[in-house]
Amino acid sequence: MKPPSPDTVPTDIYLSFVSSLFGNRKTLVTGVFVHILIYVLVFLSTYAGIYLAFCVAFAVVFSLRINFFRQFDAADKNGFTRADIASWETRYVVGAAATAAILGIGSGYAILIQRDPLAEFICVAVTMASMVSIVGRNYGSPRAVDLQILACCVPIVIACLLSQELYKGVASLMLIPFGLTTRAMAKGMREFLYRNIIASREISLMADRFDTALNNMPHGLFMLDAQNRILIVNRKACELLNFADPQRLKDCEFDVVLRYGARHAFIDGSLPGLIQRQLAQLVSGTLSRTLIQFNEDQFLEFSASRRADGIVILIFEDVTVRIRAERKILHMVRYDPLTGLPNREYFVDQVKEKLAARNRESRIGILVLDIDDFKHVNDTKGHVAGDRLLVAVAERLKALAGTTALVARLVGDQFVLFFPNEDDVPDIDGRVRALHAAMAGTYDAEDSSFRVSVSGGYMTMPGREFRPEEWQIKVDLALFEAKSRTKGGCSAFEQEMDARYVERQTLKDDLREAVEAGRLQAVYQPMYTPDGSRIECCEALARWIHPEKGSIPPDLFVQLAEEMGIVAGITRFMVDQACKDCASWPAPLAVSVNLSAQDLRNDEIVKIVIAALETSGLEPSRLHLEVTESCLMDEVVTVRSILADFRARGITIAIDDFGTGFSSLSYLDTLPVDVVKIDRSFVRDITTDSRRFKLLCGIVDLSRALSLRVVIEGVETLEQLALVVERNLADIIQGYVFSPPIVPEQVAEKVASLDRRQLGTGRLFSPEVVR
Repeated sequence: MKPPSPDTVPTDIYLSFVSSLFGNRKTLVTGVFVHILIYVLVFLSTYAGIYLAFCVAFAVVFSLRINFFRQFDAADKNGFTRADIASWETRYVVGAAATAAILGIGSGYAILIQRDPLAEFICVAVTMASMVSIVGRNYGSPRAVDLQILACCVPIVIACLLSQELYKGVASLMLIPFGLTTRAMAKGMREFLYRNIIASREISLMADRFDTALNNMPHGLFMLDAQNRILIVNRKACELLNFADPQRLKDCEFDVVLRYGARHAFIDGSLPGLIQRQLAQLVSGTLSRTLIQFNEDQFLEFSASRRADGIVILIFEDVTVRIRAERKILHMVRYDPLTGLPNREYFVDQVKEKLAARNRESRIGILVLDIDDFKHVNDTKGHVAGDRLLVAVAERLKALAGTTALVARLVGDQFVLFFPNEDDVPDIDGRVRALHAAMAGTYDAEDSSFRVSVSGGYMTMPGREFRPEEWQIKVDLALFEAKSRTKGGCSAFEQEMDARYVERQTLKDDLREAVEAGRLQAVYQPMYTPDGSRIECCEALARWIHPEKGSIPPDLFVQLAEEMGIVAGITRFMVDQACKDCASWPAPLAVSVNLSAQDLRNDEIVKIVIAALETSGLEPSRLHLEVTESCLMDEVVTVRSILADFRARGITIAIDDFGTGFSSLSYLDTLPVDVVKIDRSFVRDITTDSRRFKLLCGIVDLSRALSLRVVIEGVETLEQLALVVERNLADIIQGYVFSPPIVPEQVAEKVASLDRRQLGTGRLFSPEVVR
């Protein structure tokens, strides 16, 4: 195996050959020192000034070559292309050939011009000595070897032939086989090294592949020699048997290794004798396969094969999961796999058993706990951290409950406790509420600390009145009541909750009917330029007038719609009505419609919007769609695709209530957004709270740096408006300082009124005038 030329060898080997040229600087320094010293001696012998010039040439070439060497050392060789390597080789070759040429010319000059025997001897001897070093130093470059041989020999041969001295001419021709021999030696060394590099690479590659296969196989492996010594052990074997380093086990006796494991407790102390007997039977060939229990929690299955030379190969795997499968299945049927608490079905069974075993009658209690804002933990810290928090909550529950209550996990972040009240305390409510209060606090999970509040709903009753089919409905109503009042509260079930529940369900039915019949209404809150001179857009707001209960707050009926999954119906009505109303307003006045998270879960909303635009004839540029941050946090890929589709059609996209979510900043640069609507909470105290005002300024600066238009919501006072206008914090202002929500007919009237006043005064209008 030989490399025909540098162009055919692999790039990394080519680089190693060229790198060898730039090594061994000491010989280079020694060479130039000797060359200059010899030529100084020649000068002193002949007084030929040209040899001083040769000395200067040596020094110059040496300096340039040293500079090249330093540049090569500093270069990032990992990024070298073949052309880069060839360029460095050329630099070296030129420097080396230049040095050789000086030696050859100096020798030729001494022979042809000086004809001084001492000078001839010294120059030719130094040149021939340098040729000898060509092999050891320049084998990596055929060009370097060839050019240096030619540069050294050609001037000597020409000078000898021109001297017309027969013996010199004949002797000089002997340099030809000498040069060819030197060239062949360099080539042989290069080929030898090339073969060794390739062979070493192949051996290394095979070893790496074998090591990779050995250490990534799912089974543990021991290879033992005839004397029961370990020849090979893989990483999986050490992992299964809790040994740290496979290399330390090589050449150790297998029995000694097992005894070491027994002493260091990876094998149950009562089992090593049995284990050794089983393994001895495998090694001797009495058994070909056996199952061994190493401790209470580990079962390994071994198989053995013996070769004719006495070598034994033991292969084993952890079959603990298989052995414990039935036990685990039974446990999974009864217990929650994450927290280890009983599940709902087993909890009910335990409650029945407890009640059946009671010796006396007393009041019992059932408490359901729900972790507040648990979704926030999953969204910001990940589901692993959320699971860890659930485990921590379960551990605290078990500790607090002790023997006074049974604990179970219902579903998600909900837990249930049964208080059998076996000690018949009169204040069972106090016991329930005390446990609930103790659950609030700080929890450490997944290297994070969480400040947790827990909402609770409970009921107490005589034990004989417990009904498995009713208890969860009642405690769920109590829990809902607690969460609707304030997070972290705890409410007891009351009969009035049933009535409120029925009323809520009735209201849901009425809302569904109103949505299907199109009996909702749309009002519009204008959004003004900061000087109040022009309305740029109106936000469409849904209103529901119940035939019996009157106006239903939007927060309530929107929440009901989300629970019922009919938000899409409200959105369809609002988009259709807003496009229809806006089409009747003077252009370029736009309308803005809110989309919910449910609207953005699929592309059906795109069809709804397109149909509304086509039906109304409204230009897409006059329609704005607002999405909240909660919409952006779920199914980001789908949301991005839908918003990009809207934006491509000319529809403006705005983030509503910006700054109230958990990951707002991360969406500004990744989603197709045109407008940022800063939530009213950032405006409320800006005239008195400098920190809140600075926060508002920072959000505005960030938004504008990303070329987004800024809408500030909730501007209600002239002082707030003046501060916003003075600092130029908004492109558009929405708030009661200019206008409350109004019916569609009033929008056109306000626009016309503003136009008339602007024509009459020729100046911008103040908020007082607009109102």
